[in-house]
Parts: sequence; C-alpha cells; structure tokens
Amino acid sequence: MAAGTATAASAGVIAGPPVYTLPIDEAAAARALVAFQASCPSLLRRTDVSGLTRGSDWAAACGAAPGVRRGEARAFFAEYFETAQVGDGKAFATGYYEPEIRAARERRRGYDVPIYARPTDLVDVDLGQFSDTLKGKKIRGRVDGRSFIPYDDRTAIETGSLAGRAPILAWAADPVELFFLQIQGSGRLRLPDGSVMRIGYDNQNGRDYTGIGTLMKKRGLLGPGQTSLQGMSQWLHDHPDQGRDIMRENKSYVFFHEQSGSPMGALGVAVTGGVSVAADPHFIPLGAPVLLSMDRADASRLWIAQDTGGAIKGANRVDTFWGAGPDAEAIAGGMTARGTAFLLLPTGTLQRLAGARVSGERPDGNASPQF
Repeated sequence: MAAGTATAASAGVIAGPPVYTLPIDEAAAARALVAFQASCPSLLRRTDVSGLTRGSDWAAACGAAPGVRRGEARAFFAEYFETAQVGDGKAFATGYYEPEIRAARERRRGYDVPIYARPTDLVDVDLGQFSDTLKGKKIRGRVDGRSFIPYDDRTAIETGSLAGRAPILAWAADPVELFFLQIQGSGRLRLPDGSVMRIGYDNQNGRDYTGIGTLMKKRGLLGPGQTSLQGMSQWLHDHPDQGRDIMRENKSYVFFHEQSGSPMGALGVAVTGGVSVAADPHFIPLGAPVLLSMDRADASRLWIAQDTGGAIKGANRVDTFWGAGPDAEAIAGGMTARGTAFLLLPTGTLQRLAGARVSGERPDGNASPQF
C-alpha cells in the first residue's frame, strides 16, 4: 500500500476467492449471522467512509438474513457476498475483552482513583462540516477564551485538572486496573457489596493513543513471557513509580457512562465474544463480515466488524473481542496473530467499484476519480 492511503478505496481492492471455497464453519457462520442482522439497520443508513459500499448495497443481504434457516448460515454468506482484499490483505490481530475491576460508587479507604464521566467542557468537532477534504475527520478539545485548544492529557487529568469539570461515576481501587479498562473501552466494576456496575465508553480526550507495550519492549523492561497484558500489568504493579510514568506516556484518556446490558460497540449494537471485531472504518465498513485466516486457530474464523479502537488503525488491522471472564482475559491478553483478511462485501460491489474507476466516478456518484 502506498504511504498516506487514507481509505480502502485509495489503498486498492482486489477480488478474493469465492466465499464457498473458504473454510467457514457452520456454527461460526450462524453466530456471525446473528451479529450481522443486528448490524443491518446501521449498514443501511450510515455513510461508509471506506469508499467501498453504499447503504443500498446491503439491502439484499439484510433483507434475506432474517429468513435463513438453521444449518444454512454458511450458504447465506456464500450466496449474498463476495470476498475482497484491501491492499496486500496482510492482517494483524490483537484481542480485547470486558474486564472486571474493583471499585466503589463513593470514595472510601482503598478506593481513591476517580473514574470520570464525560467532562462538561469537552467539545467534539466534525471537520467535515468545514471542508469536504476533511470529511470523516474529527477532533476533540475545549474552548479557552477565543481559542480552541487540545484537551487535558492523561498526566493533567490524573493530577486533578478535571476537578469541577467532570462527574465522577465511581472510584477504582487500582490505577493499573483502570488503565487497562480504559484500553478495553468498557467493563464491569465489582463493588464492595459484591454487586456489579457496568460502564461503557462515552468519549475520549482527543489525544493520540500510545501503546505502552511497545515502549516497554523497546526499553527492555519486559522479559520472556511478560509481553502479554498480564505480564505488563504485573510489571506495572511491581514498579509503581516507573509504571505511573510509563502509563502517562499514553496521553489518551477515556471517559465512561454507566450502562445496563451487554457492552456496546461503536456501531451502536452489543458486541459478542468470539464474533465481534474492532476495525478501522476507513478500511473495513462497520457491520461488514471479515474472514480471518491467521497463524492462530482461535482467531481464524468469520467475524463481524462492530467496533473501533484508538489503536486500531489502517488496513487489515483488527482487534478481536472475547467477552468477559478469566478465559476471555487469557485469550485477549495474549492475542497476537498474523495472516490474511478477506473482507466480505455484498455481491456486485466489486463490479460497481470497477465501473466507477473506469468512468471516473466516485462510489457516491460524484464525478471525481477516487481509485
């Protein structure tokens, strides 16, 4: 892929093998079908910033999905979809899960790390409203006098800058646990009385995400067997002062809201363990099926793109969701897989895109080449 490519359309898309030739398990296809149906309302109405599909492209598949009988999910995907590879198709997958951490609704001894809701002065700006060339790009910040400035970074927030500017949902017992919950984007708070409070992603401070695992590896802080989430967490606990400073190198900070029910993804539907993935919507349409063929068997299956993530950027970069509990934590924490991604698009999409390229039209019908 050429440097600077911003969407799947500009990265280049080539046809893949027929869906029926791919190793799709019927049980996995059935689970993916349920998630795909839940995604259909958004697929039909949202603008696909990848440049690949239009809402009408998904109408036939979404219309047929509710009528698929037991044992015919694999046949459904083979009939209504064709495969495509974005760029070179080389995929990299990590994992995330719904963590559970110790917290209390009120500040008390042993619970003194604030879990913030969205600050009252955090402003989202859709740059596409100001220029067509910035369509799909957003920034966050706050107003200071007559200027719009970057929002407080992690260091400022953790040293008290949000006092009086952001509601506090609860108080965590452990700053490391909260740090990793922010990376996961949602989770469960185990309260002192044994009850559970669920919180979900509300917003983020607009600062760039920095993966501390990469920093720790480059600095030689992690030995063999320590490169998983669990290994990093242990090192941060064992070196609290250094750990605090390293965590603050990730200037990104996530705000939450209390929620009921299953964790929600960026598509606005509940994410499902072993079925949902987070992806970059500029390269994979949110709601689209994706088949991963990886060097790890547990990651090699049919997934549905239903979420996004601050570190999930670029073509064929996905974050697999594994649900909640110790098994989910173990799989997600150690998930690193490489292989090939096949994007499933509605049948006829590639032909339409090829026609648009020849005629000089954009996928949205305007007269300007985009391929």
